[in-house]
Formats: sequence, structure tokens, C-alpha cells
Amino acid sequence: MAKWTPKHDAPEPLEGPVVATITGGTVVWFVLFLVQLPFYGWFADHDHTWWLWTCLAGGGLGLIGVWYVRRRDAAIKRAASLESAE
Repeated sequence: MAKWTPKHDAPEPLEGPVVATITGGTVVWFVLFLVQLPFYGWFADHDHTWWLWTCLAGGGLGLIGVWYVRRRDAAIKRAASLESAE
């Protein structure tokens, strides 16, 4: 088992445009829901209505994600400004 032990440190996590990424994904979920909504009858006939509700749930969870990453980003910026002020 020793040959599978990592011999180097893990790299630092990459910080990218997290807020924009989560917002874009949330918009995509809501657009998918709205595009499928006119075909509700077909989905109901074929027992695929869960596709619509999955898109709606993805959009709703995305809104929570946007709220979370915006607060996280603000907290990181606030901590950085406090650190630089010291």
C-alpha cells in the first residue's frame, strides 16, 4: 500500500469566477424548465414529468447557491481587506 502514498503536497484550490458560474448554471436550469413547460402534456403522457420538476429544483437550488457564493465571496473580500489593514 505504500506505493500509493502521495509523495507531494496537494495544490492550492483554484479560485475562479464562482458567482458567475453558479448564476449561469441557475439560469440554464430555469431556461430548461421554461423550454419544457409547453410540452407538459407529452411529458405527462410518457411519465416524464420529473424532467420538468428536476429543472425547477435545479433552478431553486441554484438560487440558494447564488446566495451562498455571493456571501462567501463578500466574506473572503472582507477578510482580505481586514488582513491588509493590519
